[in-house]
Amino acid sequence: MQHLRAFIAGIILLLALNAAVQAATHIVAFGDSNTAGYLVARNQAYPAQLQAALHAKGYDVVVENQGRNGDTTAGALERFDHAIGPDTKIALVEFGINDIRRGVSMATVRSRLGEIIHALRARHIEVLLIGSGPMKLADVARTNNVPYAQWNASAKQYRARDGHHLNAQGYAVVVRQMLPAIEMLIKRVSSP
Repeated sequence: MQHLRAFIAGIILLLALNAAVQAATHIVAFGDSNTAGYLVARNQAYPAQLQAALHAKGYDVVVENQGRNGDTTAGALERFDHAIGPDTKIALVEFGINDIRRGVSMATVRSRLGEIIHALRARHIEVLLIGSGPMKLADVARTNNVPYAQWNASAKQYRARDGHHLNAQGYAVVVRQMLPAIEMLIKRVSSP
């Protein structure tokens, strides 16, 4: 009887280990209203569209939407621990527009984005920095040695009714623009 219990316990342990190994790659989309999907249904925001696009390509991923309307780099630092869970493997970081609108200097934005990237990398999380619209952050990505994607969906047909945010079509465009960089990061975190 004791051998049977040990055998069953061993099988349960192997099943648990197998499930852990095969767990989906957890991606957190961490940003402001452009990430949250202001003025579109939640399933049309870029994190949901990205997850669907990655599933269609055969990737086992979960893309969590941690976008918050009106958020800034200061707000991102404050909610960092809540937004970035312990199972996060990749973070897609999109902030800065609201800082500039509130009169925060670009030097401060760069510094805070550097803090966010440093905190993510300290937890062994891969990072894709995203510039949206007029927010160009390639220099921040270079300085912090992380990949960069610049959203380019400025045509009128890609804009929500407020003229500033993206609509569902616009999010589809930016997902296509980001896919190569995100696929690279998924392969990086999946390699032994």
